[in-house]
Amino acid sequence: MQELLVEIRNCKVCKAYLPLEPRPIVAGNKNSKIILVSQAPGRKAHVENKAWDDPSGKKLREWLGVNEEVFYDPDNFAVLPMGFCYPGKGKTGDLPPRKECAPLWHPKVWEEFENVKLILLIGKYAQDQYLGEQAKKNLTENVLHYKEFLPKFFLLPHPSPVNHFWRRKNPWFEEEVVGELQKLVGKILG
Repeated sequence: MQELLVEIRNCKVCKAYLPLEPRPIVAGNKNSKIILVSQAPGRKAHVENKAWDDPSGKKLREWLGVNEEVFYDPDNFAVLPMGFCYPGKGKTGDLPPRKECAPLWHPKVWEEFENVKLILLIGKYAQDQYLGEQAKKNLTENVLHYKEFLPKFFLLPHPSPVNHFWRRKNPWFEEEVVGELQKLVGKILG
């Protein structure tokens, strides 16, 4: 699997469309138990070449109930974004992930995993891709009905500070759903 990850990290397929040089970010190993399927790396992740090392990552680790050591252990978590490179800035946040990455690389990466216990679909892009016709009308409905997608998937909003309005409007998520997520993650990681 490590050879495949090196190949992905050297990918330049969408170079002409990126604001910065390609720097694909992906992590994990064949033993990874929980797969984080998310949007795309932000600018800070691109610069530091480390996923989830920002306020979004801090909030995600809080939701998961894990510390950095547990989170960055590839036996525990793998990082598989919909777009592997920073896509650039948009009006209200980062641009959507590039559409080339997931179809090109995800099937190959999934073949390598041997111990997946849970797939976290973080944000609308990941949910649309992996739920297909099973997806509800919007992210809020997906997350509200997360139990329908278990035991394979657990659905989350993006933990970005930009999403604080969503969290404020939907207090049930942090009051009820996060506790269920923490129990499940604790059980999987032992």
